[in-house]
Amino acid sequence: MKRYILQCIGNLLVLRAAIFGEQGVRVVRLLVDTGSTYTILPDEVLYSIGLDPSLSKERVRLITGNGYLIVPRTEVQKFSCLGHTIKNFKVVTHTLPPESFVDGLLGMDFLCHVKAIINTGKGEIEVL
Repeated sequence: MKRYILQCIGNLLVLRAAIFGEQGVRVVRLLVDTGSTYTILPDEVLYSIGLDPSLSKERVRLITGNGYLIVPRTEVQKFSCLGHTIKNFKVVTHTLPPESFVDGLLGMDFLCHVKAIINTGKGEIEVL
């Protein structure tokens, strides 16, 4: 198991990830969110690496505090986080409110894939 120290902001845990597309790489700050089924990134991040989420044929239902949204699910060439790189990783596209201190959310789709163990007391995460 490999251990990573996360940035703690109050009780929240934040880390960085890299998203790869045909037009480059973008590094983003993500909130570790065990309540999110999907990894969520804003439209502008995907546009910056050459992807247009509006062209995606796949849509998912995203439950929010205000109800639900139907949003695109888009495949990125590579998603790199916590020492793991996944090719053709699917992310959900949704822009968080402007007052958010992160770009997006790292969801259970990725956390389960890397078999993450989160130690909230220490602000650490272990992955295989």
